[in-house]
Amino acid sequence: MNSISKRLSGQHLLLSLLIAVAVSGCSIMSPGNPSYSGRDQSDNKIPVKKGDDVVPENVKVKPITSELIIEMYKAARPFREVGATATNERARATPVDPAATIADYKLGPGDIITIIVWDHPELTTPAGSFRTAEQAGTVVSEDGTIFYPYAGVLKVAGKTTREVRDMLANRLTKYIEKVQLDVRVAVYRSKRVYVVGEVNKPGNQDITDIPMTVLEAVNRAGGFSAEADFSRVLLTRKGTTYRVDIQSMYEEGATEQNALLEPGDIVNVLDRSYNKIFVLGEVLRPGSMLMNKKRSTLAEALGDAGYINQDRSSPRWIYVMRSDDDNPELFHLDGRSPDAMLLADRFPLRPRDIVYVDGSDLVRWNRVISNILPTSNMLNLTSGTKFPLFGGRQ
Repeated sequence: MNSISKRLSGQHLLLSLLIAVAVSGCSIMSPGNPSYSGRDQSDNKIPVKKGDDVVPENVKVKPITSELIIEMYKAARPFREVGATATNERARATPVDPAATIADYKLGPGDIITIIVWDHPELTTPAGSFRTAEQAGTVVSEDGTIFYPYAGVLKVAGKTTREVRDMLANRLTKYIEKVQLDVRVAVYRSKRVYVVGEVNKPGNQDITDIPMTVLEAVNRAGGFSAEADFSRVLLTRKGTTYRVDIQSMYEEGATEQNALLEPGDIVNVLDRSYNKIFVLGEVLRPGSMLMNKKRSTLAEALGDAGYINQDRSSPRWIYVMRSDDDNPELFHLDGRSPDAMLLADRFPLRPRDIVYVDGSDLVRWNRVISNILPTSNMLNLTSGTKFPLFGGRQ
């Protein structure tokens, strides 16, 4: 019995040493303890843009303070320029300048025009209740020409109705004294843009003599759908894609965002699924949530997630992880005092931000113990088992 007792004591001592080592190891490696949460930079290397290259680098943790928030508000500027491409290159589409003179519409193949010669009905194709202007008009052929009596074949593609009128008047002067005529566009069919994505009626939109802007094209397509992201409208022109921020035009008066469209442009209204933030860690309802028009603060995100779990979290360690561009950032808020939520309410979040609330030391300890106890019980049970095959010896 003495040998059995010694053997059991040795097993219990070994088990105690294993538990102590496991606990100490977990204490060192467990995230959230002071050696981890008190860090001043990220443990993992994150892709960071350095010049023209992207390199792995540890990112410094910035404490959320009033000074930081003031700097962020000073640096924040509305998106005043059409031109953030998918590769973050800067370019510019044609903005709307209220003082600029809009050029007249130029005819193209497929357009239908009506020509009226006063006091000469034989030269005017009548349109009435049985024939629309589209049916009675003159179609610009594929080679950009039209045929008109006494005037012959005229090259009209690329010309305005005023220029076509002068051409016809010069030709008809040989046959009509003091000729008076008018040229109008009956149907616009040669120039169009394409509106797709989150609009109510996606499809082609014909460009008319009224200059078409991005907002005009969206309105003709039935307006934005319920899932549209006003700030992420993509304009593709001649192989280059620009981002148009209509929301800044509504809220900040950035009318230069309402770019003039050109024939062949593609307007793609993206959905708002990109505008998500993620709240993880010790909160009551962890998960992702959609931002309302890209407006949310850290306090709102925590509130929508049910706020932090009072029994399991460590309010001292609240993090915001941001990587929406090539310069990721990490922020830390010490939320132990209630007035820290005033800072959280002034801290603006961006799409794809990750909010993480760390667990308390006691919670991490309980998790370690809950993983070790089953092993300890199994070892105790095994050490106390008698084996009949060996004469009942343990």
